[in-house]
Amino acid sequence: MPSFDVVSEVDKQELDNAINQARKELATRFDFKGITAEILQEKDKITLIADDVGHLRGLREILIGKLSKRGVDLRNIEQEEPAISSVGHARQELKIRQGLEGNKAKEIIQAIKSQGFRVQCQLQDRQIRVTGKKKDELQAVIQFLRSRDFGVATNFKNFRD
Repeated sequence: MPSFDVVSEVDKQELDNAINQARKELATRFDFKGITAEILQEKDKITLIADDVGHLRGLREILIGKLSKRGVDLRNIEQEEPAISSVGHARQELKIRQGLEGNKAKEIIQAIKSQGFRVQCQLQDRQIRVTGKKKDELQAVIQFLRSRDFGVATNFKNFRD
């Protein structure tokens, strides 16, 4: 039976490339000379550190600009409120969401079912497996999901015949 998976992932290589480009621009920018400003990357988190709120805002704009130019979907980047210390140092975390969370997955499944497509949807390990008897039906589901905005990036993979 034909099937495909609906996933919400950020390409790790493009994320690394965007962070490296942002670090290079940070090193050459005149307004960041002599200022402590860092971009730290952990597994599913990016931490921005700057001397003050203004430089943190500039640092975030540089990174977001590089991410969007590299094709990273910004709907999967969750920005937390900046933490400002009493000395004035600023810190902000950007969380990278990988996979479909429970509520979003249920919302997508309900949307597919409400359209009356003849397919089955299963939530498997933070992705949705959609199976049907006809390829045309599956392609119609993909077109429907592309036309809607669920607040997260939706990608399609493992299209099987």
